[in-house]
Amino acid sequence: MPVPSLTIRAATAADDAFILGLVPRFAAFPLPAWRRRSECLAGIRRDLEREFDAAAGSDWLFIAEGAAATPLGFMRLQRTTDFFIAHSNCHLADLAVAAAHEGQGVGRALLAHAERWAREHGCALLTLAVLPGNTRARALYEAAGFDTDLLRLAKPLR
Repeated sequence: MPVPSLTIRAATAADDAFILGLVPRFAAFPLPAWRRRSECLAGIRRDLEREFDAAAGSDWLFIAEGAAATPLGFMRLQRTTDFFIAHSNCHLADLAVAAAHEGQGVGRALLAHAERWAREHGCALLTLAVLPGNTRARALYEAAGFDTDLLRLAKPLR
């Protein structure tokens, strides 16, 4: 069931605890064999906390909220430069929806907002990375028109 009256707004410091509370969602699926869930979550948490503490952050955080200003999910956008053609791109670094609101259109609304934001800021591409085991997110991204651009392969050396 879609969330009625969903809005998306810029995140504030008051949203930090909500955002950090969603960190476990970033590894709630099968990970590559060489990845430890605890290390992935600690790295994501560290990266977000670093952004919270940045005086003039280069990232843009957004909150999706429903009725009575209830936070439902968040996303983080970053400006990047395309390696091949040097155009400005927008990278969707993080997107998470609270489990209780999964399947209600919150992720789709955040993606649509990311695309509008990227167009308004002159970006040539909207990019993202997703772990292979995150099939739910991959389906969402493919349904929204995302396609493979680069494949990052890894070989554990320790």
